[in-house]
Amino acid sequence: MKIDERNIEVLDEQMVEVLRKKTPQQRLIISFKMWDSAKKQLTCYLRTLHSDWSDEKIQNELTRRLSHGAI
Repeated sequence: MKIDERNIEVLDEQMVEVLRKKTPQQRLIISFKMWDSAKKQLTCYLRTLHSDWSDEKIQNELTRRLSHGAI
């Protein structure tokens, strides 16, 4: 299979096999932890980049980015 190096969302076959063996509940827990980690990292990044922003402004930007601008 040819993989486009610009697309980082492609899982390799070994990871696919690992995930297939997990229950739906286990996969949901993994995805929640990934979401939570991304949220924490982005919050820290925004606070570092914009130390003058209020908590509300940080939260609004966090929401905007994580929702891909839908909110």
